[in-house]
Amino acid sequence: MAALVVVLGWAVWRPRGLPEAVVAVPAALLVIATGAISAHDAGEQARRLGPVIGFLAAVLVLAQLCDDDGLFRACGAWLARAAAGRPQRLLALVFAVAAVTTAVLSLDATVVLLTPVVFATAARLEVRARPHLYACTHLSNSGSLLLPVSNLTNLLAFAASGLSFGRFAGLMALPWLGVIGTEYVVFRRFFAADLAVGGQPVQDAGAPEVPVFTLAVVAATLAGFVLASAAGVNPAWAALAGVAVLGARALAQRRTSVPALARAADAPFLLFVLSLGIVVQAVTGNGLGSALRPLVPAGTSLPALFGVAALAAALANVINNLPAVLILLPLAAPAGPAAILAVLLGVNIGPNLTYTGSLATLLWRRVLRQHGSGPSLREFTRLGLLTVPAGLAIAVLALWAALHVLGG
Repeated sequence: MAALVVVLGWAVWRPRGLPEAVVAVPAALLVIATGAISAHDAGEQARRLGPVIGFLAAVLVLAQLCDDDGLFRACGAWLARAAAGRPQRLLALVFAVAAVTTAVLSLDATVVLLTPVVFATAARLEVRARPHLYACTHLSNSGSLLLPVSNLTNLLAFAASGLSFGRFAGLMALPWLGVIGTEYVVFRRFFAADLAVGGQPVQDAGAPEVPVFTLAVVAATLAGFVLASAAGVNPAWAALAGVAVLGARALAQRRTSVPALARAADAPFLLFVLSLGIVVQAVTGNGLGSALRPLVPAGTSLPALFGVAALAAALANVINNLPAVLILLPLAAPAGPAAILAVLLGVNIGPNLTYTGSLATLLWRRVLRQHGSGPSLREFTRLGLLTVPAGLAIAVLALWAALHVLGG
């Protein structure tokens, strides 16, 4: 437990910007050396996480290649034109773009690549940026429910669920729409004063050209995810194919380099995920799993799904959503895919309540501080108290309905 607390504390604060792996890797080696987890069990955990980590690396590189080709610059120009200087319209557009970006290119793309674009767009339109910036962080968490590639927690749940790519997306589509709609309604009321201040329309004749080729490759990659999963092939191969096509083109046009692509894969973060998985496995095997097992409701009735999702949300806010999903998946798995998806609702929606609930939220806070616009903890928490319980309730109801319609 002490090792887990230290690893998470370092990941939250990251002194001097040092990678999370600086502490996570020694902690993993420590729990193995002290016998808290055997070398064999640590190896099995690494084997289970290996495909997930490879998939994550490919998606991170794919998102960076899209940014290098100007996809997010073109998106910012389109947002500025389509909003026509109206804050309410801009908020709706940001919700749509952030939800799709998170679903297709992962929550990291929304936090790191889209948030600065939204910040600049609000400045160009002379509207208050707060509602639109908060939308980016909320949708990087709750908007990541749709696809297995949207979030690392999704990749872990997808691997444990045994569902196909298409079935996963089919079951999560209604919860995804439900929570996004709930958050949009709350945002319109919570930020009513900010959204009432009008802006200036932008006439930009020199807007960046839309990278059609890149969009086509991303669409083909998504189709590849579905086809690969249906054929029993790891969808990571489809992601790798998309990276190969865009990467080869970018290298040929000298818009990137091999070292830049390697940096985009973020090897230190991948090592952090692997090491954290080993530490969490050690903690779970030495008492935490036994302590939590009685708290996990049995079955897949509507009250049971509510209980699983609420427990997952609470645990995510206490120890972060990544350790929470690693701990809860083995406990929920005996009840089947429905319980696993309920865990996912909790660990993806719940982190909007506190800064520490998700690494993505911490990263979003750093991005805002770099732009001289640090968020208010009080405001973040108030907004979370309005969105998280309501969004979680709607999402669980939607999942229950989808399970009855589609079966499972």
